[in-house]
Amino acid sequence: MSFSRRKFLTMAGATAAGVSMVAPLEAFYARVAQGRELEFAGGFKYGPLRPRLPQNTAALANTVVGDLRNIPLLELPRGFRYTAFSITGQTMSDGTLVPGDHDGMAAFPGPRGTTILVRNHELSPGEDEFGNLKGVDAPPEKRYAPNATGGTTTLVVDRRRRLVKDFASLSGTVRNCAGGPTPWGSWISCEETFSTTPDNNGNLIYHGYNFEVPAGTNTGLVTPVALTDMGRFSHEAVAVDPRTGYVYETEDSGDSCFYRFVPNVKGQLAQGGSLYALKIKQYPDGVNTSNNPNLGGQEGLIPVGREYRVEWVKIDNPNPIPEENSNDQQVRAQGQAKGAAVFFRGEGAWYGNGVIYFIATQGGPPAVDDARGNGQVWEYNPAKETLTLLVEAPPSGEFLDEPDNITVAPFGDLILCEDGGGEQFVVGVDLDGLLYKFARNLIDNTEFAGACFSPDGSTLFVNSQGLGVTYAIWGPWTSPDGEGGEGGEGGEGDNDGEGDED
Repeated sequence: MSFSRRKFLTMAGATAAGVSMVAPLEAFYARVAQGRELEFAGGFKYGPLRPRLPQNTAALANTVVGDLRNIPLLELPRGFRYTAFSITGQTMSDGTLVPGDHDGMAAFPGPRGTTILVRNHELSPGEDEFGNLKGVDAPPEKRYAPNATGGTTTLVVDRRRRLVKDFASLSGTVRNCAGGPTPWGSWISCEETFSTTPDNNGNLIYHGYNFEVPAGTNTGLVTPVALTDMGRFSHEAVAVDPRTGYVYETEDSGDSCFYRFVPNVKGQLAQGGSLYALKIKQYPDGVNTSNNPNLGGQEGLIPVGREYRVEWVKIDNPNPIPEENSNDQQVRAQGQAKGAAVFFRGEGAWYGNGVIYFIATQGGPPAVDDARGNGQVWEYNPAKETLTLLVEAPPSGEFLDEPDNITVAPFGDLILCEDGGGEQFVVGVDLDGLLYKFARNLIDNTEFAGACFSPDGSTLFVNSQGLGVTYAIWGPWTSPDGEGGEGGEGGEGDNDGEGDED
């Protein structure tokens, strides 16, 4: 039977934090074999979502959209709280303004129990986000390109989830969408573009690269270095295998590949290396994995839960410059000429429990209101050299609508950020492969992005891109009934917000 048509999603393999999936999966597939459809009642694990006011309401009196002190920004389950900070247009510690279009992000341990966040800003040249045309502002010597406004900012958050410091850390790049943390304490910021911008003399500066930003409380602005050997293409996200130092990369394109970068020196990406694309051995001439005939695939061709053996094909020219050499091919075309697999819009990626999870945000069978699908979640196992389709959203989009960024919770669940139409949710996938809605964006229904957990596991940080705001969410993670559990210290005040009476 075809799993893609059922009203549930499945998940195979293992999750993060050493959680074994064997027993849950055996029970799960036994129920599938009996033809039983499984889902949480109402699609919730921690209980229904209710409007909540942030704990730091006093800090939200003056924003680019007005006074937010009495406006619930999120819906969350009972027992969960949040703070909201670093909103577009607010003044940062370095005197510049918070740029807009908050996107990918990662959390790192800081001194005295603080958390350091490095955050992307998906800004195109000339983009006006609430009047802030400068984007990630920096002096000329610290910009990669003088007329590009994307980049990263760095935030320092204390144990009470209060912002204590923020500053620009990478400037002069374009559409910094996602990226990923490294085991050596840095953030790889990815340009989601294959474009050029002019310098002040009219010469072209090429974009479509990765940039490394160290995570620290006093790094200031880095000197941007394009990591050209990691490929020039429309980058989305990366995930690093700490054992090997290999970097796995996704590409946001309708005919994208999934890549592996092997550095010449582990942990020294600027020293160069070799780029490869994933190939499924069963399909030596290549395969479209979308399971969608409208996207060049075949419905049900790649079943959920089946492992495929893979190998890697070399990308001979990782830095194509067709603007100068018309014979230069895009890296995905080079890979696919050697049989590399095709994914429909590769987006988020994350490392956990020895595997790499990554997203094909519009893969899957045709949605009821779109020729494209509602999303897929994949697992690549570097130890076994296998690829498995873990999650495929149903056509209805009821349970999952175009996942984008992904992270792995300390308790094993996958946490997905939606970037579809209509209402936008943070969606979890539990150990039985069942979905639940954890948070809803109330302020503007724009995409969630940058989900990541604090080093101690108590706080989920996530961005909302429309207004441009970062949230710190905490509560009874280990207690699905919404009671008890370790939530860590609270934020300012003790405001449970509206709709908290259950």
